[in-house]
Amino acid sequence: MTLLTDDQRQLADMTRSFLAEEGTIKKQLRHWRDTGCKDGFGHGLWKQMAELGLTGLAIPEEEGGLGLGATEATLVMEEIGRNLTPSPFLTTALVAVEALKGTEQGKRWFPGIIAGETVAAIAVDEGPHHRPRAIALEAKRSGNGFSLSGTKQFVVHGASADVILVAARTAGSAGEAEGLTLFAVPRDAAGLEIENVTLADASKAARLTLSNVAIDADAVVGEVDHGFEPLRRAMRAGRTGAAAELVGVAAGASAMTLDYLKQRKQFGKLIGEFQVLQHRAAHLFGEIEIARAATLKAAELLDKGDERAGVMSHVAKAKAGRVSALAVQEGVQMHGGIGMTDEHDIGLYMKREKVLDALFGDVNYHARMVGMLTA
Repeated sequence: MTLLTDDQRQLADMTRSFLAEEGTIKKQLRHWRDTGCKDGFGHGLWKQMAELGLTGLAIPEEEGGLGLGATEATLVMEEIGRNLTPSPFLTTALVAVEALKGTEQGKRWFPGIIAGETVAAIAVDEGPHHRPRAIALEAKRSGNGFSLSGTKQFVVHGASADVILVAARTAGSAGEAEGLTLFAVPRDAAGLEIENVTLADASKAARLTLSNVAIDADAVVGEVDHGFEPLRRAMRAGRTGAAAELVGVAAGASAMTLDYLKQRKQFGKLIGEFQVLQHRAAHLFGEIEIARAATLKAAELLDKGDERAGVMSHVAKAKAGRVSALAVQEGVQMHGGIGMTDEHDIGLYMKREKVLDALFGDVNYHARMVGMLTA
């Protein structure tokens, strides 16, 4: 397992303390859900995260950020998952930032992200499953820029974003890596229709319809026809960050369940004294540690620019997905009937796990990718 530096441990401790106080289920998830917030998260908390330097964590120092890496980001993401804190950190501070690094669009949007004033989204999927190479949304040359037409699905925070990174096809055909281009599309672009959708865990995603959306050539992120490289970087950061959040979801659900086992009595005994439940809890603890180690290893390889980072990010997302599913299932079952009610928070962990599993590819997708890349 990756050993953390003193600075990384301090970051983890600071984030854990901050989110345990300000990012709780009661203050954030339930509050924004029950008030019908269209964003599903609090901009006030996003601003607080900016004041702590978290929103610019992965932005290079020369552009005003902290210049930290994927390892530090996973530490933050795990605490977000542990508290079920609704936040645009994953899509904005990790995925979008990774795609925008070294580009003119990065210079435009990074100051707002650092200040906690800008939210970004990424639009990749067009069907019911995550298939980055299957992108077919068309970008035609038009005057000095492009005209975009097509649809996108499952665009997390799409209705709240100031800028949406849209992966489109400028050449080739669906299934090919070459011919993809990434565009930074402002939310108010003419011809862009956004349908805001509430997901099972009360988070928000959007369906996009682009009808001849006119975009200047300056909106291109990177190079025309070579957008797969920044998209691949963004997806690796995204799946590793999502894996870390899944580890946090598993850890949070497990901790809540262990507390319940120490309080609930049956037949005059604490249910935590029953050996069969102790065995299940011990097994889950080991699985969570393995998932955490896989995620930190993926982050470490990303930070080193190691060619194995891609495969390991698939491993991390698959393992964390399976372990998180186990943790929430065990949690709901061990809580008994109350675990099936909205009154208790344990069921919220199950809902978050289901949504996170699908984000950037589910367990089956990543297991299949590991098999293809290591065969």
